[in-house]
Amino acid sequence: MTISLVRIPAIVVFVVLACSPVSAADADDDDKTPNAGTTIINTSLTSQQRKALGVVAERPLAAQIPDRVASVGLVLDATVLVADMGDLAATETAARTARAEVTRLQGLYGDHAGASLKMVEAARVEAVKATAQSRLTAARFAQHWAPLASLSPADRSSIVIQVTRGRALLVRADLPGRHSLGSLPEKAELDVDGVQVQGRVLGFLRQTDETQSLGLLVGVESPPPGLGPGARVPVALLMAKRSGVVLPQDAVLYDERGPYVFKQLTRPEAANTRYQRCNVTLLLRRGGGWLVSGVEDDDDIVMEGAGVIWSLQGSDARAVDDDDD
Repeated sequence: MTISLVRIPAIVVFVVLACSPVSAADADDDDKTPNAGTTIINTSLTSQQRKALGVVAERPLAAQIPDRVASVGLVLDATVLVADMGDLAATETAARTARAEVTRLQGLYGDHAGASLKMVEAARVEAVKATAQSRLTAARFAQHWAPLASLSPADRSSIVIQVTRGRALLVRADLPGRHSLGSLPEKAELDVDGVQVQGRVLGFLRQTDETQSLGLLVGVESPPPGLGPGARVPVALLMAKRSGVVLPQDAVLYDERGPYVFKQLTRPEAANTRYQRCNVTLLLRRGGGWLVSGVEDDDDIVMEGAGVIWSLQGSDARAVDDDDD
């Protein structure tokens, strides 16, 4: 059973009456099963009849379109980042100071210069505690701000300065219902009151929010005035570009073998028109149509009237081999 994405016009009844029968073929041809995706349909539609039935074949437009993944963005509070970075810097400094104190006391103890073994052991305990606290703070920071944790301290400080001065924003983009993504999106687009604002995807966030969904950290430079912490905006994540041809929705049909289109094999002025069924892969939804693979931009594809060609398969049309004239 074929499910058509187009409406078959009522005038299709005219096809059965107006189309002259196809010339008879050898009896052996009726026993041949056409290969999947390569069925050839012979019709006797003249150019006037094709025009009356609305059958239009054209070459599709080749395109490279980035995959868009819809997400919900939350503008983050910069003060939380500042506090976390302060804790990180403080614990790292405390750990370094504690280790330096152990080294100093060990030197004094070895030189019998007023440091006891008890003082050295106490300093070692404090150094262990300070190091453990530093590691805990670093792990917490990495959990909250994973993309920033991988940056150098100078780069992190630069981002914090831009954010605290209002020259940039950090946005958490959540993908509801998803817990993984094949690759990092190339960039992001925020929809702020209908205006598309560009953002840079910094990386994946390790900690989920209340939605328990995958999140990404997006940096936005020169944000629109008024957009601040707590605001929620739609965010489109742009993945790697996909290559194919753009077809209107009316050109694509579907049956148990999947989506397919009809390719016209003869010139438009030919009296006996041949069409080939071509299985396609739907890549992306594009406006009122699809970006597909499986056909080329130099193929004549039935853009309008695909339902008419589909209906001919049960009337005066038959499947033939490619070399059957």
